[in-house]
Amino acid sequence: MKRASIVLWTLFFVASPTFANSKQATIGSKKFTEAVILGEIAVQAAHIAGGTATHLSELGGTRTLWNALLSGEIDLYAEYTGTIIQEILKNKPIKTFDDIKNALKNQGILMTRPLGFNNTYAVGMQSAKAQKLGIQTISDLKKHPNLELRFSHEFMDRADGWKGLKAAYGLPHTDVLGLEHHLSYRSLAEGIADLVDLYSTDAEIAYYKFQTLEDDRGFFPQYQALFLYREDLAQKFPALITTLKRLEGKIDEARMIEMNALAKIKKISESKVAAQFSQSFYGQKKEIREIGYWERLWGHTQSHLILVILSMLAAVMVAIPLGIVAAKQPRLGQGILSVVSILQTIPSLALLVFMIPFLGIGALPAIAALFIYSLLPIVRNTYMGITSIPLPLRESALALGLRPKACLKLIELPLAFRAILTGVKTATIINIGTATLGALIGAGGYGQPILTGIRLDNIQMILLEGAVPAAVLALVAQAGFELLDSHLTPKGLQLKANQS
Repeated sequence: MKRASIVLWTLFFVASPTFANSKQATIGSKKFTEAVILGEIAVQAAHIAGGTATHLSELGGTRTLWNALLSGEIDLYAEYTGTIIQEILKNKPIKTFDDIKNALKNQGILMTRPLGFNNTYAVGMQSAKAQKLGIQTISDLKKHPNLELRFSHEFMDRADGWKGLKAAYGLPHTDVLGLEHHLSYRSLAEGIADLVDLYSTDAEIAYYKFQTLEDDRGFFPQYQALFLYREDLAQKFPALITTLKRLEGKIDEARMIEMNALAKIKKISESKVAAQFSQSFYGQKKEIREIGYWERLWGHTQSHLILVILSMLAAVMVAIPLGIVAAKQPRLGQGILSVVSILQTIPSLALLVFMIPFLGIGALPAIAALFIYSLLPIVRNTYMGITSIPLPLRESALALGLRPKACLKLIELPLAFRAILTGVKTATIINIGTATLGALIGAGGYGQPILTGIRLDNIQMILLEGAVPAAVLALVAQAGFELLDSHLTPKGLQLKANQS
């Protein structure tokens, strides 16, 4: 099912009195494999508990998931004690597990006890290079200030990441850049990076035979995995919480590494990995239907079209009138053009994240961001199309007794039609490409297989389910606009354009 539909149905169920007490949960997960697997295990637990669950996978980082949990857009997700202490509750005096529990409860959030494994941060190198340079501990890095460090973006910004690590060890390195975590292993294996951040339960550490450096000053805290959930979920679906709590202390580090390896190395879907675990642990088997390529492609296409079509409809309804006002009111017009131009310069990822506090996660904030990005081409082309009409032609229309509104409707807009349509076409094609970023906040579309393909190092998925379909959709849209142009543009304007 497409992600946009999931979000809309979820909102309906939450709002409907009929379903207010139903055994249904919305589960979120961060954008790395282990989090997705734990999310799928929670989905299995919901089925075993006699209910259903929707999994909004790969929603982003800690802040995105935490805010979604607080707002009720998701009911639970897997988190880690170190992250809770260092990021979520970083301004609170937390010393014990009970301190964490009480601080979360004050915000309406409850938690299971740890599941049994510690997925701590680590930093690693190629074993051969570490041995050659005599590096065994993080303190040893001080002797080699010219190493190229490539850390995940979240690790770069976290208090328990690079900033804290650099201060704790007095590291002098300056060649430090951010990198998508899923690409770090390949960059390290290929010698592009000298040192990257790792998760200690990642299967790739053993697969690539990397060496994790000893944290000899004990900088990294414990990152015990557990589930955070809303207090109202415990009230409406207590059987799910009971089922999840059976996992406490039952998933050791070796088991988690094994599950990660099945997904990342052997390319088994996370849902199947979770189903195999649930069968062995709970003793209940649930068949997992593998969704075929064409069904997945159709689902991604539908959600991508929803993002593009709705944002473009809103943009056309707003931008064309703004372009008309800009053309008719020159002083006001300069302000309008300046504002839409400034909006266009905002980085797309920043704009998507900016929308989350106001509109939450899912399709709605993505549509709002795409709407904003679509304004400039349409406003500018509408403005140019009207202002480029020769003044004598407009004066002749007024001399014939046409009122300004009639002149706009019968003369100016038809003459400016081709320019306006070009602006809409440009905005649509840009929109199709930009919409792939919507997957970062749970909006689905062609960006979802691109994100998943990056995470799983699956180039085929990235190309065949994301990049290529998006390019094809853009070509189809362009062809459709060309056809529309040939049918709706007045013949005289087409002849004039061909002659020129």
